[in-house]
Amino acid sequence: MQLNFRRVMYFGCTVKIPQIKGKITVRKMGNFEYVHYELERVYDPKRKFNVPKRTIIGKRAAGDPTLMHPNEKFLELFPQVAVPEERQKADRSCCLKLGTRVVIEKVAEEYELKKLLARHFGKHAGLVLDLVSYLIVNEDNAGRYYPDYAFTHPLFTDGMRILSDSSLSRFFADVSKDQIQGFLNDWNGRQDHRQRIYLSYDSTNKNSQAGDIDIVEFGNAKDDKGLPIFNLSLAYDKTNKVPLFYEEYPGSINDVSQFKYLVDKVSEYGYRSIGFVLDRGYFSRANIEYMDEKKYHFVIMCKGCKPLVTELIGAKRGTFESDRGCYIPNYRIYGTTVKMPLFKGEKKERYFHLYYNSSRLAAEREKLEVDLEKMHTTLNSLKGRAVEIGAPFTKYFDLHYGPGKGKEPPVFLFATEKTDVIGRELDLCGYFCIISSEAMSAKDALLLYKGRDASEKLFRSDKSFLGSRSMRVTTNEAVSAKLFVEFVALIVRNRMYNLLKEQMMRLTVRRNYLTVPAAVKELDKIEMVRMRSGRYILDHAVTKTQRVILESFGLNEENIREAARAVDEALSIKRPAEEPEMNGEDDDAEAEVGEDY
Repeated sequence: MQLNFRRVMYFGCTVKIPQIKGKITVRKMGNFEYVHYELERVYDPKRKFNVPKRTIIGKRAAGDPTLMHPNEKFLELFPQVAVPEERQKADRSCCLKLGTRVVIEKVAEEYELKKLLARHFGKHAGLVLDLVSYLIVNEDNAGRYYPDYAFTHPLFTDGMRILSDSSLSRFFADVSKDQIQGFLNDWNGRQDHRQRIYLSYDSTNKNSQAGDIDIVEFGNAKDDKGLPIFNLSLAYDKTNKVPLFYEEYPGSINDVSQFKYLVDKVSEYGYRSIGFVLDRGYFSRANIEYMDEKKYHFVIMCKGCKPLVTELIGAKRGTFESDRGCYIPNYRIYGTTVKMPLFKGEKKERYFHLYYNSSRLAAEREKLEVDLEKMHTTLNSLKGRAVEIGAPFTKYFDLHYGPGKGKEPPVFLFATEKTDVIGRELDLCGYFCIISSEAMSAKDALLLYKGRDASEKLFRSDKSFLGSRSMRVTTNEAVSAKLFVEFVALIVRNRMYNLLKEQMMRLTVRRNYLTVPAAVKELDKIEMVRMRSGRYILDHAVTKTQRVILESFGLNEENIREAARAVDEALSIKRPAEEPEMNGEDDDAEAEVGEDY
């Protein structure tokens, strides 16, 4: 008998074990009894008879053999069965962490997130904000830790209810594309479309750890090589410092191919007077011509047309690298601008901004020399062997082969450097090129391009601070729902980041607690405690450090006291109690023996 295991979450509530003759089997494994459901029977050619294929749908409850704790598979197979929405035994921490919730609520009110979420998610609007808060506070997207967060923090749900695991699973399964797109339409609808903005667009990819997800494919992974991935792109208004929308698309689609669809979305969202700030991954003639067609401007790092850029650098070399009129002090770089057509046969002229960085020169030359040394070592180890050697060796070396013995393939003998190629590469070290569609100085183009760091930082925060390098979900609906929650979390966290950064710049002394992780850690120290009467009150006054952080968001100690009173009032309302979750984990299995139902 073969057992196939995967991690499963068992809910803290109980349901009746289904009474389906011949389909339900209970089998003991270790200290627990697991309820199996027969999916189908599969013919086994070795054993020459049909073998049942079963999956675990729950764990038998202690004390009552007719009840079980269901898992996610049960919800999938028996959607008609009512699973308790809330936990049944009351218990909430006697110490609630208040500070971060007050800040998140302030940002949510500023952006009208409560109103927008309520319009599209109804009664679940509060849950979305709770999940957003959980991502920001815990810096993790693993849902198994959410009950711990809910136990120790005031919530946005009605009456600050702590929902059961089954309710959370059902929420992620039920979120529709219409709800998500409706929110994105309204979110972009509230932006100022008359304002001239520069839009930064960047992409990343995520791997999927489990499940049959439609958009998960093998593609060009940027981090975890060799794993199936899907792509995620973010459009960011760098003028107003706010995320606008995101896209999820299959892992096999590259950035260049997807870009036209982004431009169409930008247009449909109503943005007219915009410029794109793009990385070299989006550089292509088709993309540039499409932006021209839509009358959108661009600032893009140059990729391709290398002969043209090489020619420009050769022509301008020695004319600007030490000219103080070309110096850009913000980045200690020298820059100059040349106006000319970008593509052969094109009449329209673009602005080529050439830059020279002495620090970059040294670093790039050293890297090239190290790479060449490694290639030399590899080539020496291959001498006398019948091997085919391709790129990048053929770019920098002439490879010499001798005949093999008899009908054997040619044998690699030795390699000589292509000194002219390497010389040109060394001459280009320290230089780079940015192209803009409209007239601007080299300094302005560089500042605009460097401004796209904001979107890159958002992706870093997504992967580092929201714990979202990979998705741990098993359905298409859950992927979409989770990405949406992460996007809303990025909106909130990005606002927190910018306000804290502004506060840091106002202060004469740098404060290391004015980063989002440090501020959240400090704000979570603002606590409410439960007294003998059952009431929650503030444990102590706000500290000096906490006051500085709160001031970043236009808040003060009185706002904290008001929030504490509101929390106590919400928790004083009578409602069904809650039960701690059962965290038992087990796996899908095939079994042929056990107690039948």
